[in-house]
Amino acid sequence: MELTIEVDDLSRPAIAELLSDHMREMWEVSNPESCHTLALDKLRVPEVTFWSVWSGDELVGCGAIKRLNDTHLELKSMRTKPQYQGKGVGAQLLRHIIAYAEDEGYTRISLETGSSSWFDRACNLYEKFGFTYCEPFGDYTLDPNSLFMTRTLP
Repeated sequence: MELTIEVDDLSRPAIAELLSDHMREMWEVSNPESCHTLALDKLRVPEVTFWSVWSGDELVGCGAIKRLNDTHLELKSMRTKPQYQGKGVGAQLLRHIIAYAEDEGYTRISLETGSSSWFDRACNLYEKFGFTYCEPFGDYTLDPNSLFMTRTLP
């Protein structure tokens, strides 16, 4: 499948719908205190770069990074539409984000995800891309409902 990945200004209705679905699902499968998804307005800040993934004119996924400091990024809002899961969308986007981070001179990308088995596919993807489990970073604290992963960049 040929995909187009582009920096997105979060203004299109398809993006709002995908993020709304993402937030709704995260709230369903996570404890409210452990749900760290960012609403649309929280993604529209200078320290966040947001990408949309398209197959032709259909939105199939998205992802974002949040700059924590000059060397460290947090991966946020990774989402693939259910009908496209398992078709390489997340892998292609993650590859794109890692390349961007390396090109920009960042030395570390970290993420928080859920600890239930519902998040196993995401964790497997991150592991395949060299992410390893770590302690909480940034403003996160230990939480039995969260897992933390990080990857050092060259």
